[in-house]
This record gives sequence, structure tokens and C-alpha cells, in this order.
Amino acid sequence: TMFNMCGILVEEGDSKNYLTYYKRAAVFLAMGKSKSALPDLSQAIQLKPDFLAARLQRANILLKQGSTQEAREDFQAVLKRSPNHEEAHDQLRKAEELELLQEEAHEAHHRGDYSTTVQVLEKVIELSPWDPESRELRAECYIRLGDPRKAIMDLTPATRLRADNRAAFLKLSQLHYSLGDHHDSLNQVRECLKLDQDDKECFAHYKQVKKLSKQLDSAEELISEQRYQEAIEKYESVMRTEPNVAFYTNKAKERICFCLVKMKSAKEAVDICSEAHQRDPQNIHILQDRAEAYILLQEYEKAVEDYQEAREFDQDNQEIREGLDRAQKLLKQSHKRDYYKILGVSRSANKQEIIKAYRKLAQQWHPDNFQSEADKKEAEKKFIDIASAKEVLTDPGRKMSDDSKN
Repeated sequence: TMFNMCGILVEEGDSKNYLTYYKRAAVFLAMGKSKSALPDLSQAIQLKPDFLAARLQRANILLKQGSTQEAREDFQAVLKRSPNHEEAHDQLRKAEELELLQEEAHEAHHRGDYSTTVQVLEKVIELSPWDPESRELRAECYIRLGDPRKAIMDLTPATRLRADNRAAFLKLSQLHYSLGDHHDSLNQVRECLKLDQDDKECFAHYKQVKKLSKQLDSAEELISEQRYQEAIEKYESVMRTEPNVAFYTNKAKERICFCLVKMKSAKEAVDICSEAHQRDPQNIHILQDRAEAYILLQEYEKAVEDYQEAREFDQDNQEIREGLDRAQKLLKQSHKRDYYKILGVSRSANKQEIIKAYRKLAQQWHPDNFQSEADKKEAEKKFIDIASAKEVLTDPGRKMSDDSKN
């Protein structure tokens, strides 16, 4: 098999045979291990300097690794012995093009023009996909341009392209951490420590992530066990452990708001939920929880507003639709309950009593009785309320359905 071949070849006294090394390099390449193929190709070239296939193969690997100068030397050596070699001509042009692009990218980066650097590196990486340096540089630009997710996509392959790439693992871990992906962060920093358990930077970061991740996980576990007060305390310690990354404070406030609603501490919930909403205005969970707190406080209009706002951010959410529906029904009922109060009659009042109360109040609040604009406006509002209260309470169909709802 391929794997056996790698081990056996050189033991058979074949160490002087250039083809042995070349074949083993081919096996490594077929397995996608270009880094392991390089030393074998170099050995084959050393044993037979005019072995063009090995030289071309090595030049192509070097080009893909971004080592333009060494690649150029190999392509030129091929062309020296075989001036019309088409592939060597084409690839030499590519190596020269790559070198210019690399220079252009570094100049743009040096100027602090990160968008241009990213555009140029796009072409660089197309020509040299195995070069960790250009991916690391592009990741750095993405970070400066405020796009950490794209930086992660570049650093992930970079960790494999370098043998001991602790720096990339640490950077990846820090990026995941800043985005709130604490489990991914922990996994990446562990990879760094696997390479060197005494790496100071990685170990310090590992301790921080591990502590925070444990607190977050246990807070969620407490919530699932309905131990809300303990969960609140755990989230308060999360904010103390990591006060500088907004994600974790936002998350903690959101979950404390949720716990307070579950505990029916409605007033406190509204305060914390409002603070959480300010920090993270498009978070539908916070809006839902605050709406529920308002319902507990019988502030149905505010509950309806929160559910409507949440619906704008997520049109198809069934839970939000049901919540909005419920809040609107409660608001309607509360208005109806107020009709008796508006007319100052008991809920058992008959039609005569209702009409009598209506006439008295309508006379009292008729807008013509008031002089100033403000008073007139106020009276008008009252007058309309009184009229609609009488209308609802004297309409047998509406009154019936109204009373049955309460």
C-alpha cells in the first residue's frame, strides 16, 4: 500500500536511487502532504541534478507555498536544460506575478489600506493556497476591518499550514472568545497547549476561557433546573469574570431579565430587561421577556408595543405571534373592564342605571362647559370615553361577550 511504501523504500539499500525518493514524494503528494514531499524531492534532485520532473514538482510546491524566489530558481533551472518547456514557462510567469502581488499587498498593508490589502491577497492566495503568511496577513486585515468571522476562516487553514502554529491557535481562540463562542475558544486554545503545555500566553488565556465557560454552562444548567435565583448569581459572576467583552455582559443581562420574569419579580425585570434592550436593541428574547414582565404589571399597552417590535425583527416567529395576540386580548379586556369604572357604576348595574350615569357624566364633561383649549381637549377625551362606555354596556351582544371574558 501507499503507506507501507513510504516506510520500506529507503530501507532496501535504495538510498542512492533518486527515483525511490521521487516515488515516495509522489505518494506524499497523493495523500495531500506536500510539506513531507519537499525533502524527498530535494534528495532526488541532489542525487540527480538534471532530473527535471522532480525539479518541476518541487518548484510547483514552493510556488503554492508562496516561496517565489526558490520556485523561480527551480523553474529557471528547468528552462536552462529544456528552454521550450511550456509548463516551466507558464509557472515562471506565475511566480513572477505572485512576487509582484505579494509586494503590492505588503505595501498596501504598510500604508494601512486594509481593504486594498484584502483585495490583493485574494489573488495571492489563489496562486499560493498553501502559504500561511498571506492568510495570516489577510486575517489581520479582516480584524482591523471589523470582520472577525472572516478572520477565523483564514486562520483555521493557517493553523494546519505551519508545523507549530501556536500563534494562530491563540489568535483563533481570542477571536472566538470575543464573539462569544466560548466552547470554540476553549477548543482552539487547547490545541495551542497540545503543541506546548508551557506556552505562557496560551495558558493564561486558557485559564480565563475555562473559568468563564464553566460559569456560563453552569448558569444555563441552573436555568434548566428552574433554580433562577442561583442562575442570576452565576450570571453576575460572569460579568465580573469578563467585564470587557460586551457579548458576555449582554448575555448575562438578557438571561437575568429572563430569570426575573420567571420569578415573577416584574418591576425588577422591567428595569434589567430595559437595560439589556438598550445594549442589544434587536434581541427578540429580551423584548419578549420584557413584554411578559409588563403583562405581570398589567401594563398591557407596553406589552403589545414590545411584542410588535419583536415581530418586526422576526416575522415568522410563532411564539411572538401568540404573545402579541395574548397581549392584545388582555389590553382589550382591560379597556372593557374600565367601562364600568368610567361610568362609576357597579358591574351588576342594569341598563337604566347605566343610561342615568351616562347622562349625568355627559352633561358634566360636555366640551362646551370648558373655556381653555387644554380643558376642552381633556373634556372631549372624557366625553368620547363616556359615550363609548355607554354604547358597549347597553349593547346586549357586546356586554354579554364582554362579561363572559372577565
